[in-house]
Amino acid sequence: MKDSASEGEEVGGIKMDRGEDEPAMAKVRAHVFIRGRVQGVLFRSTTREEANLRGVKGWVRNLEDGRVEAVFEGDRNKVDELIEFCHYGPPAAKVSSVEVKWEPYTGEFKSFYIRYR
Repeated sequence: MKDSASEGEEVGGIKMDRGEDEPAMAKVRAHVFIRGRVQGVLFRSTTREEANLRGVKGWVRNLEDGRVEAVFEGDRNKVDELIEFCHYGPPAAKVSSVEVKWEPYTGEFKSFYIRYR
């Protein structure tokens, strides 16, 4: 994945809306929406496992419209890796698009968990 993208640019099938570079160890927050066959295929639990492997904090949940929504906080390079994972997901998933909204880092999370609505 490219290090920076202009607002609204799509990079590797991922819509980016951040315009400036950040160091790999900078703390960032990404609000992510994944579309496709992403429910009923272990997407949430696999995302939690991948986040925990990378030390990324936040949450993931199913949306009523069939998408999966997640918030990732952590080191820029680890969050980028997790976003890349979301582009393909677990083996049974068929991801059609990933939208990323960069938000200010808050540090509010102590772990990564699955939200139920």
